[in-house]
Amino acid sequence: MDCIFCKIINNEIPSYTIYEDDIVKCFLDVNPDSNGHTLIVPKRHIKDINDMDSETFNHIFKVTKKLKNVLEEKLNIDGLTLVQNNGDIQEVKHFHLHLKPYYKNNEIDSVIDVYYKIK
Repeated sequence: MDCIFCKIINNEIPSYTIYEDDIVKCFLDVNPDSNGHTLIVPKRHIKDINDMDSETFNHIFKVTKKLKNVLEEKLNIDGLTLVQNNGDIQEVKHFHLHLKPYYKNNEIDSVIDVYYKIK
């Protein structure tokens, strides 16, 4: 399979992983829209929301709440936007949820600097 997210999950491609369990891997987007822009990706290859089982869906949103708290504590975010694309707009055909922190002042730091603030 030539899925970039599957390669990241299998550690074939390095990532700035900030959370991982048996069901998901969560890592910083390397082309962030804001500091702490995170992707939550199920470890099992799931194409889109139509292929998502309820257990995995619920787990992703439990992890979303945990990560929201981490981003608030570590990065002092002023808000959070969740984005999940399907169909033609979906660039990578592996379900992923974007957590995009909002800041009143949106200066973007390097991904590695943000990673060390979170870790």
